[in-house]
Amino acid sequence: MKTLYLLRHAKSSWDHPGLRDHQRPLADRGQKAAPRVGSYMSEQGYEPELVLCSTSERTRQTWALVEPELSTRPDVRFLDEVYHASAGSLLVLATEIPDDYSSAMLIGHNPGMHAVADWLSGHGNDELLDDLGAKYPTGALAVISFDVEHWSDVRAGSGTLEDFKKPRELE
Repeated sequence: MKTLYLLRHAKSSWDHPGLRDHQRPLADRGQKAAPRVGSYMSEQGYEPELVLCSTSERTRQTWALVEPELSTRPDVRFLDEVYHASAGSLLVLATEIPDDYSSAMLIGHNPGMHAVADWLSGHGNDELLDDLGAKYPTGALAVISFDVEHWSDVRAGSGTLEDFKKPRELE
């Protein structure tokens, strides 16, 4: 069994129009939401062993606020490949996770995060699947399990959407 956590970065700031997209920080709302998501993960026992995070400022800040809320300390890798990655690229990253890890988290951006979450989730609660299909807001977390032994066996539609949580549901 493998579990993939897909976390879209928390709400980012648009207050500095001169900044490149890669440098945009979190907005106040995002700084408040990210620790709530981390607390929720910890309460639910969602403890990734590996984190693959985009190199953007907002994803790094999201991780920095989520991580202290977790009870374990995963291996963390900041990868340029996650920055604005397509669903296909994110799927390739997931299938290349070493099998030593039974759980991993990707922290990235839309539209890729939404598309890969929707693409991978072939099974699960209809209400959760509909909710995921409708919108993947900033700070949202999808939890997808796969009945496979190897990450390389993860395929579109092969996952079960176990949970889909938005920050506004945690207020």
